[in-house]
Amino acid sequence: MTDFVLNTLNGISYGMILFLLASGLSLIMGVMGVLNLAHGAMYIVGAYVGWTVVVGLGFSFWLGALAGGLLAGLVGLIIERLSIARLYGLLDQQVLVTWGFMLILTNLSIWIWTAQPRAPFTAPLMDGTVRFAGIAYPASRLGIILIGLVLAVGLWWLQDKTRIGAIVRAGMDDQETTMALGINLRRVSTLVFFLGAFIAGFAGVIGAQLIGVTPALALDVLLLALVVVIVGGVGSVQGALLGGVLIGLIDAFGKAISPAVSMFFIYFTMIVILLVRPSGLLRRD
Repeated sequence: MTDFVLNTLNGISYGMILFLLASGLSLIMGVMGVLNLAHGAMYIVGAYVGWTVVVGLGFSFWLGALAGGLLAGLVGLIIERLSIARLYGLLDQQVLVTWGFMLILTNLSIWIWTAQPRAPFTAPLMDGTVRFAGIAYPASRLGIILIGLVLAVGLWWLQDKTRIGAIVRAGMDDQETTMALGINLRRVSTLVFFLGAFIAGFAGVIGAQLIGVTPALALDVLLLALVVVIVGGVGSVQGALLGGVLIGLIDAFGKAISPAVSMFFIYFTMIVILLVRPSGLLRRD
């Protein structure tokens, strides 16, 4: 029973990181129709900036998370303005350009911070362990679950209960009609791209508590984020949350059964979802 509880908590905490990463990617794909393969690079940019602020300069963890998110958002904004804004509707070109930016940002990260992995770091508030039901569990993982839930509620409120969220949903459903109503959808798309990159950078700092920081994570987290988006459904915050937690749980229990085939379970789940419900578990109707 103890192992079941530990694996469940491990899966949920990891799933929250995947949710943060995938939610921004899902919104960008839903609103803009853009497949941003540089999204994983935003994650490591945020993670390295956070590490510099927290470990290198000695500032607070939360300031590092904010700085990582803001710089990743700024990088995303530059990419969107320089290239993506000229490539709407051109999927092949989007893939090539954003893949190129991922390689550029990954190599810039190696040039600035070297390829040496950075150890996990966390806030003093989330350091140590918490005991409950006779189990000692890392406070950092519980903190990640709480942060993920808070941001999930915030993103849900932004998407479903605000005017800008209504514009975003309208843009997902019918771009031409939305623009005909006098709404500057391009400006909204730019804001969404910035928000998605910001969340990815923020997730890089939060995720560093579990898996540290290394340039190789750019591709790893990108692939997992794409799996989460496929499983949960494009353009849905709730879908990204469900997909992230589901993949996190499959990863945790898969590693408990056999670490060598844990990725098999993840991609097998994705294939089943594609066959049974190609638009995702919580698609937008």
